[in-house]
Amino acid sequence: MLTTGRGRGRQVAPRDAAQGGPARQRPRPPVRRVLVLVPTYNERDNLPMITARVRETVPEADILILEDNSPDGTGQIADALAAQDPRTFVLHRPGKEGLGRAYLAGFDWGLEHGYDALVEIDADGSHRPEHLPAMLAALADADVVIGSRWVPGGEVVNWPLRRKLLSVGANTYIRVMLGMPVMDATAGYRIYRAEALRTIGLEHVESHGYCFQTDLTWKAIRAGLRVVEVPISFVEREVGYSKMDSGVFSEALIKVAQWGAHHRARQVAGAAKAVRRRLGGGRPRT
Repeated sequence: MLTTGRGRGRQVAPRDAAQGGPARQRPRPPVRRVLVLVPTYNERDNLPMITARVRETVPEADILILEDNSPDGTGQIADALAAQDPRTFVLHRPGKEGLGRAYLAGFDWGLEHGYDALVEIDADGSHRPEHLPAMLAALADADVVIGSRWVPGGEVVNWPLRRKLLSVGANTYIRVMLGMPVMDATAGYRIYRAEALRTIGLEHVESHGYCFQTDLTWKAIRAGLRVVEVPISFVEREVGYSKMDSGVFSEALIKVAQWGAHHRARQVAGAAKAVRRRLGGGRPRT
């Protein structure tokens, strides 16, 4: 299977993160109902544009706006969009509780309403809806598809060098600590099969900030799910401001360190158990 890396204008094979090589052709059940989740907080100017682009690119998909009681009137804009489009819905939430909690609420809503695949996409336009057809195509033999900035064919646009180094460094840190062969574990543009979310067990997800995406990726890999990375062109937002702060980044560093320590401890325990088995098996019988 080939998908287009739009940022570089060439075709690139999806990368199988679970195996570290090209994705194997093992078809999953067909995806018929797709729900695009759009979390919003103070995105009144961006929301009409992103929903229009999603509707144009994947007209067969439904859209669920996860609105966190924005003080700028985004909720009213969302309700107006839903009134104009029978395939757009709004889930009003009491307030801003973090991106992870918003997506978890959206996942619950989508699973309850029988969708086959759920898409995470930012409202600010940094995730180009035009990549969705390639990502959905990759879902044919994957459980999770990540729109990746750091695989061949992927790129970031309008980022300063410092931010690029921060993102690459964070993902390198995650790979080293967890031994997880995913190039962009922090990416927020992704698709989950409904069954993958059930397998992960959303009730066990504790991260709600910057670490949320890494948490779900780590749980998917540990559950034996197939994760495929598709190259995307990530574009820095032009309207509004980023919701990232030092607190959520610190949470990610601490949690990954904890997971890494537990992961290495399990590896050491497993290796010690294997050595004991070999030594025990070599003892002469009496």
